Amino acid sequence: MKKDIRSLGKKKVSLTEIEKFYGMEDYKILYDKIIELLDVGIIEVVKSSKPNGKSPALRTAYRVMPIGEDNTELTNELRYAMDMKLDTSYYLRNIAAYKGDRAEVLKLNTYLLHHGDKLKNRISINERSFEIWGREKFLSIEGGVRILRNLGLAEGHLNYYATAIPLAYYSHSKQIPQNVLILENKDTFYSMRKHLLEGSHDIFKTEISTLVYGGGKNINKSFGDFNICVEPYIANADNTILYFGDLDYEGIIIYESLKREIAGEHTLQPFIEGYTAMIDKYLRMDMSLPKTKAGQNRNISELFLREFNDEYREAIVSILERDEYIPQEILNIGDF
Repeated sequence: MKKDIRSLGKKKVSLTEIEKFYGMEDYKILYDKIIELLDVGIIEVVKSSKPNGKSPALRTAYRVMPIGEDNTELTNELRYAMDMKLDTSYYLRNIAAYKGDRAEVLKLNTYLLHHGDKLKNRISINERSFEIWGREKFLSIEGGVRILRNLGLAEGHLNYYATAIPLAYYSHSKQIPQNVLILENKDTFYSMRKHLLEGSHDIFKTEISTLVYGGGKNINKSFGDFNICVEPYIANADNTILYFGDLDYEGIIIYESLKREIAGEHTLQPFIEGYTAMIDKYLRMDMSLPKTKAGQNRNISELFLREFNDEYREAIVSILERDEYIPQEILNIGDF
């Protein structure tokens, strides 16, 4: 067995100790051995040590480098055992990271190699996560996306969709095209639903076939899954989708962000008749309005305001500039 000076377990050794360890009485052979050990990184010269006075000269003390781990098996695994779709360059540069992630990487690799045909079917993120790793939350909150990124694999390759809070909706007609009304608040949703259940087909003289409860900002998340959350006749691209919420900065921003998100897929407009009814009732009753909630994002654009005529646009701007707002709940079933 080849002798290794590192087996002494010492951090520093003298030239004499190396000579004795390898049993080298011939100076030329000793010199060649020292050069070999330096070249392969087993020892380093202690810079403060003195030359030994011989020719060619050697230093009298050396630092012994620790024995490195043999990662040949792991690097070969990354180079030759992985599915071609996985880019292993990150882990080849960071073997320590691979050791930590290896179990999860191998599960993904096995899935791609032997069950890749299952990717033809689009399923939910938690279903795909369990199918690959046996842990339903691994992709969403347990580091799965980080591992995909390390392997250069786009999330889209796993063909899954994120699931949002299910949409609550009520339809009293399956006609296409139809008007679908999204409502920010549940009180208004239930009041308008009751109105339609009692036999009406329109709200503020606008025919409405479906009501959707948006739940404030939740609608932005839920609408990403709109096509799988509702019946096909509701998600039909020929429908007109109307939005109706509180008349405040937050409600306007919800509308504007949703309009940008679904641009090109669905037509979204403010429910003008609903908003003008809110303003008309407030003016008619000469009531005081509540103050805008602290901390609201006020960075609205013209997407919402430009849909109104000058009279109502000025009324909305005036309300906002006074730090006031009109809640949807100003309207009830007696107003529709």
